[in-house]
Amino acid sequence: MDPAAGADFKRSHLTKIALLTLSFAAFYVYKEYRSTKKAKSLLVVKKDSSTIITASFPTEEIKMPKKKKKTIYLTFDDGPNKGTKNVLDIINNEQIPVTLFVIGEHVYGSKLQASVYDSVRSSAYIELANHSFTHAHNKFSKFYSAPADVVNDFRRCADSLSLSSNIVRTPGRNIWRLNDIKQTDNHLSKEAADALEKSGYIVMGWDLEWHFDDKLRAIQSSDQLASQIDSMFLNGRTKTLDHLVLLAHDQVYSNAKDSSSLRQLVGKLKEKGDYDFAFINSYPGIEKLPLTDSGLLKK
Repeated sequence: MDPAAGADFKRSHLTKIALLTLSFAAFYVYKEYRSTKKAKSLLVVKKDSSTIITASFPTEEIKMPKKKKKTIYLTFDDGPNKGTKNVLDIINNEQIPVTLFVIGEHVYGSKLQASVYDSVRSSAYIELANHSFTHAHNKFSKFYSAPADVVNDFRRCADSLSLSSNIVRTPGRNIWRLNDIKQTDNHLSKEAADALEKSGYIVMGWDLEWHFDDKLRAIQSSDQLASQIDSMFLNGRTKTLDHLVLLAHDQVYSNAKDSSSLRQLVGKLKEKGDYDFAFINSYPGIEKLPLTDSGLLKK
């Protein structure tokens, strides 16, 4: 046999073996990864100085499980008042859902407050709930000593403002009446709280409060409050795991500095990426029951 021809035959034979081996390798790899979609280069074989053969196979897409977010229910009490407009502007700008527990008498306190209330009602980011008609005129011991009058006060607020929710918050008391969650921070209010529950109301308290002083200035800074929120979630110190009800008060945010603190708090919580905001009617265990559909709540 001609030596040159023999060399060509040998090279051709080796090339075929290499290609065959490569084909089997590529098939094996493909078999192992056939359930995936994207392709990535596995290996490169030089056939000669001008040709590169690349084997490709689907690579497995590693999808990290989505981190379950915790939920914050940002609630404001005592509106409408001088701070409500600032709260409304901030919430509309930040586009997060919040719940305002409103007082009936405050709506009718002035034309300005009535106008603010109308603006609040038209916001897609505001849920309205019942904080009583009179707020006990801040005489809480006397107010809660007459359970029937307490129920009637909440009914009056619901009727006068055409509120369509059975969710309420008691003035001056951190009371819970929601399925198995039952808390009364002052035992003298227990009978009135039970009366509200029997009348079909869901009584919502809070897990954490943004406190204010006698001059209506916020006590905790936005950083301090954000740290408290993180700590409560981390240590499981909320009524329902991974759900936190935060109480604030409209009147605090008539002050420019405190309004800025509210905006900063919302921004910090959003930036963390760990939390969602929600209306109080989304809290676990709450039945979204309109007053008009419940015979218990009719006079």
